[in-house]
Amino acid sequence: MKDWALILGASSGIGAACAKALAKEGINIYGLYLRKTQTEIDKLSKELTSYGVNVIFKKANASNELSREKIIAELLKIKQIRIKMFIHSVAFGALKPMIGNDGVLNKKNIEMTQEVMCNNLIYWAQELYENKLLLNGSHILSMTSAGGRKNWKNYGAVSLAKSGIESVTRQLSIELAEYGIAVNAIQAGVTDTPALRKIPGFEKMKSQAILNNPHQRLTTPEDIGDFIKVLAQYESSWMTGNIIRIDGGEDITG
Repeated sequence: MKDWALILGASSGIGAACAKALAKEGINIYGLYLRKTQTEIDKLSKELTSYGVNVIFKKANASNELSREKIIAELLKIKQIRIKMFIHSVAFGALKPMIGNDGVLNKKNIEMTQEVMCNNLIYWAQELYENKLLLNGSHILSMTSAGGRKNWKNYGAVSLAKSGIESVTRQLSIELAEYGIAVNAIQAGVTDTPALRKIPGFEKMKSQAILNNPHQRLTTPEDIGDFIKVLAQYESSWMTGNIIRIDGGEDITG
């Protein structure tokens, strides 16, 4: 059986750090990306393949049904494959106020954010399971944040999606437990990624996070990668349905 990691949002930030950590553990990488240049993807692919694993990167919208079907079909062509890790690390949503005279969230903004950052976790999990790509010992990991229960300026739609993906994570963990498949959400601390820099007032968020954190620094993508590396060796589904904080203690002191 050949273990693969399927990572949505694998080209930068936490997704890329997870890909590197798993490649070092001998797990093959299938990564989806959307906005990176081919030069950037080639550089990342070269690094990953240097660890002796197979690497496939696909430019695709993770929420597009046709793209999802094509990727599942491509995965099925790999003999004796198990998706050891399915990581949902997509950060793309509308950052607008709910109330105001103009520039407020509309139906399209809300539905797009919910679809990209929450709902498509369900559809991917369904198809991976139905096609027997998720097997005993597989792990599904979603990415949440303190924003699942906290709100900042213009963060309403994303907060809605984060709380939603936590609910989806819990539900999937119940339904997949009998098959030995674990489902958990990772709650990273404030991490300086391209996604964070799009949030209005992110500099204040960073400074407050450093002030709150007992380690007196921000979380890094590599902090998440270090945990993923440990989880890669975990074959049990007994740890499931959790929101796992990887934040150096930031959340409990903030």
